[in-house]
Amino acid sequence: MSNTNNNNRVVVPEAKEAMNKFKMEVANEIGVPLSNGYNGNLTSAQNGSVGGYMVKKMIEAQEKQMAGK
Repeated sequence: MSNTNNNNRVVVPEAKEAMNKFKMEVANEIGVPLSNGYNGNLTSAQNGSVGGYMVKKMIEAQEKQMAGK
């Protein structure tokens, strides 16, 4: 199945390296053995937990910023 509408593009190219570093930090924090490159050996639950936890941390950081902390 081919998806010609790729929504996984980086809007700010300068942020790509920072997001990759953040992803690796989160994976390490929650114990998911993520590596650079191919990660087909991981389950969708493992991969999804990394993305979900990244979103959670970004929301928490934004809430703190909005609260002036």
